[in-house]
Amino acid sequence: MRLADSIQQGRGEAPTDLVLKGGRIFDLVTGALTESDLAICGDRIVGTHATYRGRRELDVSGLVLVPGFIDTHLHVESSCVTPFEFERCVAPRGVTTAICDPHEIANVAGVAGVRWMLDAAARMVMDLRVQLPSCVPATAMETSGARLEAPDLLPLLSHPKALGLAELMNYPGVLARDPGLLAKLEGFAARHKDGHAPLLRGRDLNGYLAAGIRTDHETTSAEEAREKLSKGMAILIREGSVSKDLHALLPLLTERLSPFLAFCTDDRNPLDIGEHGHLDHMIRTAIAGGADPLVVYRVASLSAARIFGLTDRGLLAPGWRADVVALDSLESCRARLVIAGGRVVDEAAFAARGALEPAARHSVRAPRLDAADFAADAGRAQPVIGVIPGKIITDHLTAAPAGDPSICKVAVIERHGRNGNRAVGFVRGFGLVRGAIASTVCHDHHNIAVVGADDGDMALAANRLGEIEGGFVVAAGGQVLAELPLPVAGLMSLEPFEAVRHGMEGLRAAACSLGVTLEEPFLQLAFLCLPVIPHLKITDRGMVDVDRFELIG
Repeated sequence: MRLADSIQQGRGEAPTDLVLKGGRIFDLVTGALTESDLAICGDRIVGTHATYRGRRELDVSGLVLVPGFIDTHLHVESSCVTPFEFERCVAPRGVTTAICDPHEIANVAGVAGVRWMLDAAARMVMDLRVQLPSCVPATAMETSGARLEAPDLLPLLSHPKALGLAELMNYPGVLARDPGLLAKLEGFAARHKDGHAPLLRGRDLNGYLAAGIRTDHETTSAEEAREKLSKGMAILIREGSVSKDLHALLPLLTERLSPFLAFCTDDRNPLDIGEHGHLDHMIRTAIAGGADPLVVYRVASLSAARIFGLTDRGLLAPGWRADVVALDSLESCRARLVIAGGRVVDEAAFAARGALEPAARHSVRAPRLDAADFAADAGRAQPVIGVIPGKIITDHLTAAPAGDPSICKVAVIERHGRNGNRAVGFVRGFGLVRGAIASTVCHDHHNIAVVGADDGDMALAANRLGEIEGGFVVAAGGQVLAELPLPVAGLMSLEPFEAVRHGMEGLRAAACSLGVTLEEPFLQLAFLCLPVIPHLKITDRGMVDVDRFELIG
């Protein structure tokens, strides 16, 4: 019996399963750094502040031991790799728990996509918890591959990896008391409910919170965050590949506010993870920005666990889940050893998961296109999407695109085989002066999105996506310059994350050769199509005024 074993091993009456010897434990209660063994039985810590004998002993001399990191909101699909490869990418960096929303694959494959993510989570080394998608599709102003209502979601709640209801991104629908959204909120009354409330303030915020929603990852200013915190909303500080809010929210990282804060990445690809890091990058950056390491490591683990009701983790103490990261130093946050649920995170642990059969193959069913399909009247004044680098919020501009080199075309083509919709508009801020880039990562409906300076290249790039089962394509002069196939739902590669990172390097270089100036043009393109993020967006049904929550005729 493991409970009896835990007590016995904790008392030192028998050798423990695993002992980490020679390290210093960072106490997130007192802030003390204490030299001590750390003893583990099964998936639990059973001893600290003492010496122990172990059946297996690991020397962590000179290292600092901290609790495993918790990413409180992300989409595995946005890493462009499968769940198993995502784990290989981030767990060695100290992420031992992640809370995902599979609404990307759900918008393509429906319940089958969510079940695939749940089944993958059940076999992983890290603890991947799944929030069930609340908004598939995100709004009624787009065409997705599936629709999920409360009766589709509630049977999934019995899965051991199902945590609660994912981000209520259709906040106008919540405020309008949409019957479908109310049914989901009522069905998940006893579970955690994630928020998504960019720029929501005042009484509208009160109404949104009155629905029982408890968290928000779309806060982009300290002023906005303080209002939400004062109303009981926990803030998930985000640093993704496009949305980078950490620097703006650094003033919040105080001991007083730390119980109500957590970190998340939302959408972060292997290129950024490889070049900069994941939650480890956020931790390093926050400490370098002047935040107290005690506050930062609390936010990265203990506070995150408590916000989401994961009360068994976040401290290195007897009886708590054995999620441990051994670091060079608190400031460097370079993981030298990671333990998740008592298991050492290494290639042997990954190999023990077995194979994961891919889901949602051959999901790109768009019609063939030619240059004429991208015709648009550029001579008249009209709405133009204004890209804000580092933000997924966009400006709602008005301009006559003809003769303005800073403006290029943007188009969305329905790709699920439902209606063949196509919309063409204009966008400023990509810097693109020739060719086109295209993607099936197109939040959240995941149709084909194309931005370009040449109609023929736009058609070429979009058609190529159908041939490679989705992904990213860069084209110019009638030729494909670079591509990255993502055949799992048009969102995820079947290749290792290292190969995906290499492919993204080629895509970025090709995009730069077209004049693109954005650091992450592909995800920036994807978020032009999400009609729940202010202020102007585009879907397969046309341009969307998000503030008025309506299509522009």
